[in-house]
Amino acid sequence: MYLVDFFKRTMRKSNIPVFIYLVLNIFVIALILSLVIDNGNIPFWKALLIGIVLYFVSLLIALSPVGEWILRLQTGCKKIQNDEQRNFIEPIFREVYDKARAQDPSISDSVKLYMNHDEAPNAFATGRKTICVTEGMLSMPVEQIKATLGHEFGHLAHKDTDLILVVAVGNLIVSAFILLFRLAIDLVHLLFVFSSVFVGGSDGAFGALISTVYHLAMTAVVVGLTWIWTKIGVLLVMKSSRANEYEADEFSFRLGYGNELCALLDSFSGTNANGLFANLVSSHPDKDDRIARLQELGATYRGQTKLARNIDIFLAF
Repeated sequence: MYLVDFFKRTMRKSNIPVFIYLVLNIFVIALILSLVIDNGNIPFWKALLIGIVLYFVSLLIALSPVGEWILRLQTGCKKIQNDEQRNFIEPIFREVYDKARAQDPSISDSVKLYMNHDEAPNAFATGRKTICVTEGMLSMPVEQIKATLGHEFGHLAHKDTDLILVVAVGNLIVSAFILLFRLAIDLVHLLFVFSSVFVGGSDGAFGALISTVYHLAMTAVVVGLTWIWTKIGVLLVMKSSRANEYEADEFSFRLGYGNELCALLDSFSGTNANGLFANLVSSHPDKDDRIARLQELGATYRGQTKLARNIDIFLAF
């Protein structure tokens, strides 16, 4: 049942780039399998079928408690041990949680709050049942904490966090296949050089030299294609991520935290990406654009957004 809801929630226009990347990953796996299995004699459609099965297995792992536990471990999320911190943040979390569940009952009824020791104020959601806040977030105004938590519940409601888990686990599989492919190239090269030098004599030494040049060329091709694959993945995933941020902002607005979220965004300094590539690989949209979107929804906040700052600069002249 959850898988059905997952696909229904994630099949949105904003997630098209991510699904393109997932399909690209499957083709990468199929290509590698078609080159190494049975000396490259396996039909591509069979390799493609194996790639699809492997990706489906990765989907099951990513959406299981194991996948969520792994990500909590990687991000340093732990249960809140300090009584003072827990007594402060738990009631705030529970208030926003109740509102979020009322807004979208598909949110799990067993979401847990965790904390890591980062001093920078931040929060993030992962999987289906995890929201993590940093220690630095506890110093924020209470209403802004609520707005931030509302935003993170928006990610849970839209299944953005599950989709990122699927991407992360899928990347691990592709990376493992690329590594195995490179190891296979290295092994074949070493065996050829060994047999050439110790069996082929002087002619074998020349063959070993040719093999070395070929090996270096193949390695360069694999490294180059891996770099291109990584960059394409970053661009596609970040494009979806930026669109999903707007939707999570809207969810927080629907919970009644629009003005507080605007004030929080407006308090950020130096967060806007500069330059074309910086904007393309940024996971979050321009903060002023996010504030403008919230104002279009009905937020009454009127802070120093980009437009207001530009007007002030113009009037100063």
